[in-house]
Amino acid sequence: MRESEEKLVQKAKNGDAESFGALYDLYMPRIYRFVFLRTRGREDAEDLTHQVFMNAWQNLHRYETRGFPFGSWLYRIASNAVIDYYRTAKAHAPLEAVPEEVFAEPNTMGDVVDTAINLDRIRITLASLEPDQQNVLLMKFVDDMTNKEIADALGKTEGAVRVIQHRAIKKLRSLHPQEIGE
Repeated sequence: MRESEEKLVQKAKNGDAESFGALYDLYMPRIYRFVFLRTRGREDAEDLTHQVFMNAWQNLHRYETRGFPFGSWLYRIASNAVIDYYRTAKAHAPLEAVPEEVFAEPNTMGDVVDTAINLDRIRITLASLEPDQQNVLLMKFVDDMTNKEIADALGKTEGAVRVIQHRAIKKLRSLHPQEIGE
């Protein structure tokens, strides 16, 4: 898959919008989920995700393959967009209902409510962490990225990623000892 992704990136860099569209289709759900869990509402997440891909399209000529997936570059753009969002936003919309497409489709109304409650708990828990800790945990455990991919996306070393992950888990354990095992 990595080889076909590189071909898509190269074609997109040469101005092929369809190739960029294929990359968008591949990465949009992951980038949206990453942004959604870091912001306070669906509309903000949609706007930021759109900005991430517009920024990527406009700056694609600067992208260099360095042995990491194209997604690492997108995560870096998304991480910076979330930082800018909190830096510049004065007021945020209240939490909205969880869109079913973000997670597995629930079977009953009770499942919808449970999913919304769990998502709110995740957001509240993530808010207790530093931004780098939030990014590392989401990339590692939600998007199943390797430490190497995370390091590239965040502009850090793999060792720094491991330290950030360790500190984040330690903090979560101290805040929620009954839910997070030792």
